Amino acid sequence: MNTSLRKSVVVGIAGLSLAGSAAGCAPGQASGTPDSSAAPPAATGGGSYKDGTYSADGNYVSPNGNETVGVTLTVANGAVSDVQITQHPSNPNTRKFQGEFAGGIKSQIAGKSLDEIKVSKVAGSSLTSGGFNQAVEKIKSEAQA
Repeated sequence: MNTSLRKSVVVGIAGLSLAGSAAGCAPGQASGTPDSSAAPPAATGGGSYKDGTYSADGNYVSPNGNETVGVTLTVANGAVSDVQITQHPSNPNTRKFQGEFAGGIKSQIAGKSLDEIKVSKVAGSSLTSGGFNQAVEKIKSEAQA
């Protein structure tokens, strides 16, 4: 194994280890559930967001470099009624994880207000969550009533 590739592998493993440690540091924060110490979410049923369909891209870093995931959320009566993920994989490994994320995200967020959405790991994919959460923040800004 050449030195450059070895360094990349070591850095990637260290990054995953650090990401896993950081995710484990959030007490009481289960996958796909909001942190109870956070500010209370806006009331559902017409909260502070306009109904409509909103799209944004979110970025995150994987062991293979920078990645992007597209998110389209439909908000109805103050709650998420639908979600679509547009995959932008840079390699087969990213395609696998973004695909697993896309297959599992709807059950995690359907029926929740935008303020309740912050996922950490979905269907075995933890890094894609960072890009998803970033896209949700952009959508929240766009959907403000």
